[in-house]
Amino acid sequence: MEQIFEFIGNHPGLFLALSFVLGLLIWNLLGEQISGIKALLPQETTLLINHDDALMLDVREESEYAQGYIINSMHIPLSKFTDKIGSLEKHRHRPVIVSCQSGARSGQACRQLIKNGFEKVYNLKGGILAWKNANLPLSKGKSRSK
Repeated sequence: MEQIFEFIGNHPGLFLALSFVLGLLIWNLLGEQISGIKALLPQETTLLINHDDALMLDVREESEYAQGYIINSMHIPLSKFTDKIGSLEKHRHRPVIVSCQSGARSGQACRQLIKNGFEKVYNLKGGILAWKNANLPLSKGKSRSK
């Protein structure tokens, strides 16, 4: 035990880095439970869309969205999300799965949806990148932008 304290005293930078990495690992493991937002893998997402009539909501910017989007997804860029959240009111009781490029920005949209009383909100874990990696199809035709 003395050696640990001696190491910390001699290498505070390394100890700080270790603490930071451990904190990130714990957040990664417990973040879903802390935030209350359930993250879905692409395969789970397809099941929810096909069996529970889930709404797929894409919050990427227009240039990202134009490169390909999940079929039948609704597009509301995160930068306009607060102003346009009212357009989702009719979907309040449906499951809503939010996606972005990697899964980070969609978490912000999920929190706003929950704050506005949406009951079943999910985040596509890994975003469109995970969707592509799972070899699931993307569309490039006419979109359902709001």
